[in-house]
Amino acid sequence: MKPAVFLDRDGVINIDHGYVHQVDDFEYVEGVFDACLALKQMGYKLAVVTNQSGIARGLYTEDQFHTLTEWMDWNFVDKGVELDGIYYCPHHSEKGIGEYKQDCDCRKPKPGMINSAAQFLKIDLSKSAMVGDKRDDMLAAKAAGIPTRILVRTGKDVTQEAIDEATIVLDSIADVPAYLKSL
Repeated sequence: MKPAVFLDRDGVINIDHGYVHQVDDFEYVEGVFDACLALKQMGYKLAVVTNQSGIARGLYTEDQFHTLTEWMDWNFVDKGVELDGIYYCPHHSEKGIGEYKQDCDCRKPKPGMINSAAQFLKIDLSKSAMVGDKRDDMLAAKAAGIPTRILVRTGKDVTQEAIDEATIVLDSIADVPAYLKSL
């Protein structure tokens, strides 16, 4: 069992332009590759856990999401970083269309994606960390038993409710390796 750093996507890995689903709109947060490489070298597994309600809302398809995700994954590989898992939730209980309108256990703030990753990747959640840009990320991590919940300022406006659920607020993912080394 190894520790992991769970990463939200929009607002942590890339700039959140709203329902990002095309390569042309995907803009990496500065320092993301170096930070992830450092985390891997520190012995952490890396798992992306991302709500994708744009699929539920009919704004883009799961195929479009997979195409973008494959491109993103190869970008990481090109920089020497292998992501251990990428988990997504295509559902929304209120705004979903058809089969995507459901109250699932995977949509953050529920811990389903984190728990699936932990089981499949043999992750020790008690030694893991979550990096997210909003309250739902922090709540999902808390529900999964992740003690280190890092809120970053590169995504949604940081709310007091999100700060209250976080262990610490950092400027971006670039600051995460140094923080985790200090623990």
